[in-house]
Amino acid sequence: MTMPVALTIAGSDSGAGAGIQADLKTFAAFGVYGLTVVTAVTAQNTVGVRAVEETEPKTIAAQLDAVAEDFDIAALKTGMLSSAAIIETVAAGIQRHRLQPLVVDPVMVAKSGDRLLHEDAVEALRRILLPLALVVTPNIPEAEVLAGRVIRSRADRVAAARAIMELGARAVVIKGGHSEEDPIVDLLIDQTGVHEYPAGRIATTSTHGTGCTFSAAITAALARGQDLPAAVGEARAYVSRALSTAPGLGHGHGPMNHLPLDEALHVRR
Repeated sequence: MTMPVALTIAGSDSGAGAGIQADLKTFAAFGVYGLTVVTAVTAQNTVGVRAVEETEPKTIAAQLDAVAEDFDIAALKTGMLSSAAIIETVAAGIQRHRLQPLVVDPVMVAKSGDRLLHEDAVEALRRILLPLALVVTPNIPEAEVLAGRVIRSRADRVAAARAIMELGARAVVIKGGHSEEDPIVDLLIDQTGVHEYPAGRIATTSTHGTGCTFSAAITAALARGQDLPAAVGEARAYVSRALSTAPGLGHGHGPMNHLPLDEALHVRR
């Protein structure tokens, strides 16, 4: 059986809990071969971000062309795209090579609170990238920015998702981690309605990279041929396992365990 291939277009995290490092580990857990287009190099750990150096758009385009011309990419995701110029370059490359399905994780702020998206990039994200997406995976604060509305309730989350879909995305998952709910409920809103994915809230400070990991897991499941509702369900279960078995590393928001010993995804390939 040919190994499915997935692509992550995102920033590098030197602490390896988020960004392309988390994405590659997640792809591996799902038995998917991972490709990368590096959009930025960050100097960060579990405590904070110390420096960010964006990759030149021409280098991003060259990376994207190189992998797309050589590999049969079954699914892809975007993560940290910090400027309008980078978003425009990535969107042009995705269209040039007709890459689909696309999962957009609208990374705006690191777990430490450090901002990872310039103000000018928000409108470019909404106008250029979201129309290409099969699914967008914002947390509640990110959904508020994209939809331009306050979210206080489940109904607000659904309304925000509908507003984001009006920008062109075919589906939206608004994650529940920033709510006070227990269990947490992630909501997938698509053309067929609202799908709920409840999960028990896990008391841990090892939450670095949860958004990257969740979107990477959806991408990997899509690459393996799952439909979107099933892919979101697999991703929700995987993140819960990764959180509950976190190794407790670092002095801040530590990394999850991307390769838990009880991982059974390989068996189901």
